[in-house]
Amino acid sequence: MEIYEVGGAVRDALLGQPVSDRDYVVVGATPEQMLAQGFQPVGKDFPVFLHPETHAEYALARTERKTGPGYKGFAVHAAPGVTLEDDLARRDLTVNAIARAADGTLIDPFHGQQDLRDRVLRHVSPAFEEDPVRILRLARFAARWPDFTVAPETLALCQRMVEAGEVDHLVPERVWQEIARGLMEGGPARMLAVLRDCGALARLAPELDALWGVPQPLEHHPEGDTGTHIELVLAECVKAAAPLTVRFAALTHDLGKALTPAHELPRHIGHDAKGRKPLKALCERWKVPGDCRELAELACAEHIHVHQSLGFGAAAVWRLLQRSDALRKPERFLQMLQVCQHDAQGRTGLHERPYPQRARLGQALSAAQAVDSAAVSAPLLAVGARGEAIGRAVAAAREHAIATTLQAFDSEGASA
Repeated sequence: MEIYEVGGAVRDALLGQPVSDRDYVVVGATPEQMLAQGFQPVGKDFPVFLHPETHAEYALARTERKTGPGYKGFAVHAAPGVTLEDDLARRDLTVNAIARAADGTLIDPFHGQQDLRDRVLRHVSPAFEEDPVRILRLARFAARWPDFTVAPETLALCQRMVEAGEVDHLVPERVWQEIARGLMEGGPARMLAVLRDCGALARLAPELDALWGVPQPLEHHPEGDTGTHIELVLAECVKAAAPLTVRFAALTHDLGKALTPAHELPRHIGHDAKGRKPLKALCERWKVPGDCRELAELACAEHIHVHQSLGFGAAAVWRLLQRSDALRKPERFLQMLQVCQHDAQGRTGLHERPYPQRARLGQALSAAQAVDSAAVSAPLLAVGARGEAIGRAVAAAREHAIATTLQAFDSEGASA
């Protein structure tokens, strides 16, 4: 039995990056031998075990054979006769096909170390094309290391996979998992670029892919192209260490611009309302979790109103808070304001432009929350008022509190 450390831990150590999870491959062993040494089986489709003390994953060396379309169409062969190089050959990228022996020796039959030095993402073998998830993983790694390039032959292979319909067999949960992880990396725009370059984005998210090539008014969007704008908005999310909910909303807030009639371009009249239908379709296709979906829907519907809100009085702000269900879900509303700020600053040359709308509306929400509804209701209840009358009184008190806050905020801004 020979044990080697493999995969991301070896790669990240060579890159000088922090190592979290460690995975191992075991050569020359049977499942019975692993069980006899106290390892706990966890693999359903192939033999993977947890170490009895460290709980690290140990997988028996294995090979795979394509048996059907998609990423589940494989027959796995694990046996003592499978070599380390056999196991490494089935991996996706050369940078992930490096093993480390117990004495520290590196086994690198596919020259992954050289590709790390050259900052290149390259497939290990033609077997790459048997698993469409690898396209998503390639794009995610490009997002993690934006300065890495994709080898031309690897990109060409991905293009052939897309043309063959392999990505059409991906299950929604796996697509979302990889997209979500890529959005949380340091260069999510690179993920989008790789998916676009190979044609996968058009198959996985045609609503999103359609944004590239759509012009915008240069006085508001010096970058011009809508797709470029989305990339810049995501870059603002990265700078702010924004959560996934905010990044997904940023990704999808302008989907309606792809539906603008040609004669209206470069203006996008009503793109906020037009964006709701493609957003719904995308969320259903990817089975996007509720928190991400809800924030994206709110940002899509309200981002124009938020941008215009410096001209809103208390009544208009109160209506915005009500439409957004801000009193019941204040955190979601505040995240929507963050999306709007990134939208406003994700434009060429405007990334440092002040965005007072976020603070102004945030303070308005705080003022509305501070109203003691019980105190407002008590004298009305004492005289027999009920239902709608009390609701109107509480709403009026909140609108008054908002008006006071807005007056103070605007006066401070004017004096500054």
